[in-house]
Amino acid sequence: MTPGLQRTTFNRSGLVRLLSEITPEPVDPKYDFGERLGQWLDFADALALFSALNADAAKTTMPATGAHANPLAAQLTRVRENLSSSIQNDGVFSEGTARVRFPTPLPQATAKEAADFAPYHRYYLAHQRDMASAISALRSNARKALAARSPAHRQLAELDANFDKILIVRERNLLGNIPILLARRFAQRYQEHQASLPATAQDDPALWTQPGSWLEAFCQDTQAMLLAELDLRLKPAAGLIAALGQEDNTTP
Repeated sequence: MTPGLQRTTFNRSGLVRLLSEITPEPVDPKYDFGERLGQWLDFADALALFSALNADAAKTTMPATGAHANPLAAQLTRVRENLSSSIQNDGVFSEGTARVRFPTPLPQATAKEAADFAPYHRYYLAHQRDMASAISALRSNARKALAARSPAHRQLAELDANFDKILIVRERNLLGNIPILLARRFAQRYQEHQASLPATAQDDPALWTQPGSWLEAFCQDTQAMLLAELDLRLKPAAGLIAALGQEDNTTP
């Protein structure tokens, strides 16, 4: 592997690394974030970003106090812990009550019926909705706190709001593809399970929820993907909250 490819791989998010295990693709060493981003924006979007970037941030500066950041830092921690706990408490392979229970085969279902991925697709989408709702509120609160600070902070809040508005549809579409890609891992796990069965054995879906089963392994795959997605989704809000702790004369 060339040094350029090593740097690119190292800088990938955990979510991208997990997805690359399912759908490995060659890394483009000529990848340019600015060029790709430009392909996502239309003229009106560019004007909105230009206005935010060129707003006058050198006017009167409000005094900075640490009191603004503390409640939001606590909210960030709370949101991360609540969503992580919801993902890890599956209600099947872990102890405790699950907010969203991991799907299990229905009683009397045949192996073919139980191997339908649709319930697991809905399970993943339910967690995505929880993440989107909680993180959107957190990010909005962070922007409001920034807007109440210095002109430089207000400029950052406006820039983030514009990026959020511009990229939300593409983000939703890209993240919406994750459970579709996860279906490949589901099929792989199930095929490996079938191949491991003795030739004369009958596949019993009731055994899929036992410790060490292929379905438990897939549950762990799903949780790892969700936790990586959670980390990715939290980065913009975490960045805004971190900016609240910076000096007011810091340029965004």
